[in-house]
Amino acid sequence: MKCNLAVISGDGIGPEIVAQAKRVLDAIGEVYGHMFCYTEVLMGGCSIDVHGVPLTEEAILTAQAADAVLMGSIGGNTATSPWYQLPPEKRPEAGLLKIRKSLGLFANLRPAYLYEELKHACPLKEELANQGFDMMIMRELTGGLYFGERKTYTENGVTLAYDTLTYSENEIRRIAKRGFEIARKRRKKVTSVDKANVLDSSRLWRKVVEEVAKDYQDVELEHMLVDNCAMQLVKDPSQFDVILTENMFGDILSDEASMITGSIGMLPSASLNETKFGLYEPSGGSAPDIAGKNIANPIATILSAAMMLRYTFDLDKEADAVERAVKLVLKKGYRTGDIMSEGKIQVGTKEMGDKIVEEIKNQK
Repeated sequence: MKCNLAVISGDGIGPEIVAQAKRVLDAIGEVYGHMFCYTEVLMGGCSIDVHGVPLTEEAILTAQAADAVLMGSIGGNTATSPWYQLPPEKRPEAGLLKIRKSLGLFANLRPAYLYEELKHACPLKEELANQGFDMMIMRELTGGLYFGERKTYTENGVTLAYDTLTYSENEIRRIAKRGFEIARKRRKKVTSVDKANVLDSSRLWRKVVEEVAKDYQDVELEHMLVDNCAMQLVKDPSQFDVILTENMFGDILSDEASMITGSIGMLPSASLNETKFGLYEPSGGSAPDIAGKNIANPIATILSAAMMLRYTFDLDKEADAVERAVKLVLKKGYRTGDIMSEGKIQVGTKEMGDKIVEEIKNQK
């Protein structure tokens, strides 16, 4: 199979971690007879430096013409970077919002899985870590507060600001369907998270999710308020299978879930539209303080590439091979600094890529 990928290496550690994901894909191509072709696209701060904007129309067209997008990380140090002296619509993260909207990427999948080898790094009580957990957070990505009308203005000498949270029943229905479909392939449970005791948008969310659930009688549905969900994630994360929620709640909960795995550097993500097309990226940020030092953890980006193999190209065997290679490398004791523990072998970004590529090739 020939796979045409748009590659957004981005800012900070992005180029380093994306480079390792590409090496892993090339190893998969070598072992399983596929060809991965890469077209580099600028987005974020690096695009501002070259084009004056975080995302050009040409970059969007290139991404739309690809089979999928592999992305690193976007942004810089908000306190010192000149990018953050620009108006909000010109800053690096504005490119993220624009590309999600332009590509119709409404469904964000963020798995949170606790590896047996990393249970020591889990900040939860030992008895909770020993139970393990394996959840998928389904976050609606193109609606809600982040895309609503907003304004900052002055009235009678006082500065005011507002942001508008809006959802249509169609936006809710399509993410709910995707959530139930994913749950059918897992443990058949959906936890829909909202704030229906306060927000009209959440009451509509709950109503539509219940309507969709009628078509998935084999999947258990429960509702949970977002504040309770935040507590339950640290009290008993093993209770969750698929967490289905709106944009802002999903943003916060998925970051919380990432930290109980031991390191955000372990967590991949996928953003899908209504076809097989997706954008695949690690859940972590650009970490400008460690950029260029060969110490960033590339595993989340490598696992994002595995999600791409699975969800866009239907290459389940190849995705399994990548995930298996990661587990073998961890089992052999190799760690980047963020997941390092006593008695293990610390390696850098490139060396971790080397080890995972080696394990893939050993599976021939």
